[in-house]
Amino acid sequence: MDINNKTILITGVAGFIGANLAKQLLLDGHGVRVVGIDNLNAYYDVALKQARLAELQEHHDFIFEKVDIADKAQVQRIFSAYTPQVVVNLAAQAGVRYSIDHPDPYIQTNIVGFYNILEACCHSGDNGATGVEHLVYASSSSVYGNNAKIPYSTEIKVDSPVSLYAATKKADELLAHAYAKLYSIPCTGLRFFTVYGPAGRPDMAYFSFTDQLRAGENIKIFNYGNCKRDFTYIDDIVEGIMRVMKSAPERRIGADGLPVPPYRLYNIGNGHPESLLEFVDILQQELVRAEVLPQNYDFAAHKQLVPMQPGDVSVTYADVSPLERDFGFRPQTDLRTGLRKFAEWYKSFYLPEI
Repeated sequence: MDINNKTILITGVAGFIGANLAKQLLLDGHGVRVVGIDNLNAYYDVALKQARLAELQEHHDFIFEKVDIADKAQVQRIFSAYTPQVVVNLAAQAGVRYSIDHPDPYIQTNIVGFYNILEACCHSGDNGATGVEHLVYASSSSVYGNNAKIPYSTEIKVDSPVSLYAATKKADELLAHAYAKLYSIPCTGLRFFTVYGPAGRPDMAYFSFTDQLRAGENIKIFNYGNCKRDFTYIDDIVEGIMRVMKSAPERRIGADGLPVPPYRLYNIGNGHPESLLEFVDILQQELVRAEVLPQNYDFAAHKQLVPMQPGDVSVTYADVSPLERDFGFRPQTDLRTGLRKFAEWYKSFYLPEI
């Protein structure tokens, strides 16, 4: 599927993944028009979202509108006004722990909002219009919960979520499959595994740990440091999305004479879990190297091992063999390289005069 000279709608465009994807499309695509929408909510520092947007707005082929995908009328207006051929839904209320005390935005954005996107895609082909050729949407490794079978394969049954966030992401996968079946909308879901990198989400461990260490506070390492995470660098995530975007599932008829849902699901992870203790050790080394923290910083005095938190899981581990098989791509960025780039960005963004 050639995405050149097409209009691509990215929801959540001021977010970490959305902004990086939009930037790469604008740099790589020939005649690509990127329409980005975001509600710019205050879940984390809006100034960081604005900084990402400011960089995108330097491109003349980028259009931004402040829209909440939970507003059905506004979503329909965006589709009517710009008639996107490709839609990448990255808008979501993220965060496992936040969902425990703040459930409403998860239902509004992740369920109602995604339903509105699906409905708009469904009706984009009305009255003989070409309509949306491919919907790519973000799911999450959180859907696997505490599944004992690792590495996590998309073939594993994931019907026992341990957080509301995970439940909403699983619901999105089911909704997408239903719309693919009923209306032949080509849909591809992507389960992301612990995405990190420069200008990332401040609520993620590597970012919040950095803020806390700079403030002289203790960092809490959950499950007494016995957790493992499949950290995936942002550039690898973007490369994976772009490859998937260009290959919409085929509309075809099955052996029973009925349409086969044009639907696929992939993991995008590094395929190499790292222990949180190793992760913290590398992070502190790179923060010192980048001069975010002083050479004599006493890390041992600021690390606190604590029990597992509600909604957390002990390990995430992606089986990315289907991604490699179908797209010839496997994330490769090692943790030290990724954290070094984050530390250097942090220094330039927050401490430019030091």
